[in-house]
Amino acid sequence: MCGRYVSPEQAAIERAWRIGRATGTPFARRFNVAPTDPVPLLVLDHGIVALGSARWGLIPHWWKQEKPPKLSFNARLEEAATKPMWRDPMRFGRCLVPAEGWYEWRATEETDPQSGEIVKGKQPHYIRRSDQRLFCFAGLVSRRSVPAEAEPQLTCAILTTAATGALADLHDRMPVVLPDDAHCAWLDRALKDPAQASVLARDHQIAGAFTHFAVRKLVNSTRNDGPQLVEPLE
Repeated sequence: MCGRYVSPEQAAIERAWRIGRATGTPFARRFNVAPTDPVPLLVLDHGIVALGSARWGLIPHWWKQEKPPKLSFNARLEEAATKPMWRDPMRFGRCLVPAEGWYEWRATEETDPQSGEIVKGKQPHYIRRSDQRLFCFAGLVSRRSVPAEAEPQLTCAILTTAATGALADLHDRMPVVLPDDAHCAWLDRALKDPAQASVLARDHQIAGAFTHFAVRKLVNSTRNDGPQLVEPLE
């Protein structure tokens, strides 16, 4: 899964994907993005890749309950083409979520310094590309009309798949990361078959380009932010 990640600043996103400068308050670089946060994403706007924003945690257009659905920030690729929660976004609302890296927690056994007993714990690891380049998660975006709001509500989710290689030792799931040469195909609105979109993501995802290392448990609290969160644990 992917429950926390590092989001690049707006200028870095615009440089990396050669998009025009967006108006409004620029996105800041964030080291501890969590579900329900507003996140930058790339979409097609009249055939041109544009930078937008959405709440991380997808709410489908047909959702009627007052509270949003739980655990809708990740969508399993294996079921995205058929599950009602994801099917329409897979058909009409595919997006890309720029990132520098993400976090996963490895189960550990530690010695309690006071009692000497062995206790179970979780050690956060930071995962990034080995070449430290920016990349994009394959994402889904939903546009939902809310009576009390003038503008439609935009929400999103990140697709995940079974982890492979060195990342499989860390966690059984990982986000779907698409290479730059697959971005246009993923965003192409002419592709309206969710099953074909699933195959595209499955066949083009990047798996072996990542490295990971342990970091301090500062990331456990969403109140913490800053580059110290991604410093290797000594």
